[in-house]
Amino acid sequence: MSLKIAPYIVLDGNCTEAVAFYEKVLGANNLGIQRFGDMPDEGHPMPEEAKNRVLHAALEFDGQMLLFSDTFPGNPYQLGDQLSIAIMTSDLERLQSIFHALSDGGQVNMELQETFWSPLFGMVRDRFGISWQLSGEASEG
Repeated sequence: MSLKIAPYIVLDGNCTEAVAFYEKVLGANNLGIQRFGDMPDEGHPMPEEAKNRVLHAALEFDGQMLLFSDTFPGNPYQLGDQLSIAIMTSDLERLQSIFHALSDGGQVNMELQETFWSPLFGMVRDRFGISWQLSGEASEG
């Protein structure tokens, strides 16, 4: 089972513009854009100002991935914090091990949990201040 790593860029409302820019600059294939308004309604109404912001976008080029999202309205945004590293694998035990190792001496921003897009997803800032997003994928066969 392979482990994939990709830069994850977080913007503050201008993600759609950034994705189009990097798509053109890199000659990338846009793999799609999901918006906060596309999320299933699980009893929490979506604020109108959030609906068109980007929840997740992905560009692929030369075998590489570049991932993007916008912040949710009202969440803090500080220049310098807009880049994290995404780890993706179908090996959920390995994902848990990496998450716990990165959490040691760091700060868990979102515990590992099932989401509508992943069987296991979590976010952590390690003891060196690096932000990580860990995402389980469907089994590879």
